[in-house]
Amino acid sequence: MADYCIDTSGKRIRPALVFLSGWRGDEAPAPDLVKAAAVVELVHLATLVHDDIMDDAELRRKRRTAAREFGATAAVLLGDALFSHALHLAAQFPTTEVCLHVAESTRRVCAGEIVQTLRRGSTDISREDYWRIIDLKTAELFRVSCFLGSRLAGSPPAYVEAVTSFGRHLGIAYQVYDDLADFFGDEQRIGKTLGTDLSSGKITLPLQILLDRLPPAERAGLNEEITGHRSPQMLLRFSQMKELGVFPRVADAINVEIATATEALSAWPAEGPTPLLLELGSILREQVAALNPEMPEPAQAG
Repeated sequence: MADYCIDTSGKRIRPALVFLSGWRGDEAPAPDLVKAAAVVELVHLATLVHDDIMDDAELRRKRRTAAREFGATAAVLLGDALFSHALHLAAQFPTTEVCLHVAESTRRVCAGEIVQTLRRGSTDISREDYWRIIDLKTAELFRVSCFLGSRLAGSPPAYVEAVTSFGRHLGIAYQVYDDLADFFGDEQRIGKTLGTDLSSGKITLPLQILLDRLPPAERAGLNEEITGHRSPQMLLRFSQMKELGVFPRVADAINVEIATATEALSAWPAEGPTPLLLELGSILREQVAALNPEMPEPAQAG
């Protein structure tokens, strides 16, 4: 069951952040970076297994979710086992520092997921609530990945702090992108079930902005869909998001976070990891642009 989750073609962003933050120009990453990367990816996989149960999702990384393959009950236990093994690996470092930070990050990720779960089916969620949730449930693992990589590589404390700040803001940007992709993405390209946020009553920034811009009668209907009192009207909501300019507003929020992440490294251009990490911000900008419904279709050959 663990192999089923691990043996996928996921993006491996968090392990990449460990490696890039600890990059010192070697041909191969140091063994402690490999182990730290495995730790954060296992924690992430555990959260995905549990997320897919709560979202009743069919696909994850272009294959059936663990919940669909093995059943929800077994998937809950699988997620617990992945969490446990991550902490087991973290405890193998010669000091307690890695295990301490991984355990704290895991606690914060779970706290974010709990807050989001308790708010499902409710429209009483402020922008501040939304940012707090994504800071905990997603940005935290980006943050600790960068911290572990730079710390294990022996970077100066001030650079460790800068890289850690970069990771946090990149993580926030990535989660907002993921929330945008839930409406504007292509299921085959993204590799997971889309439209689960609205169907599961999960308020995200695209939905918050749509609620703000809809006339009262339409807003009431969307409220009923979020609270589970009527079936989600996905095609209608997607059309309204395009008409009311939701995409550019969310894209702006993503770019603000990427710019903040970039600024955190501005004083460290000569450090080896800096250009590698900054490229991740550029890649994310490209991914956002690729979702843009206003982009023209590519010309047909011939």
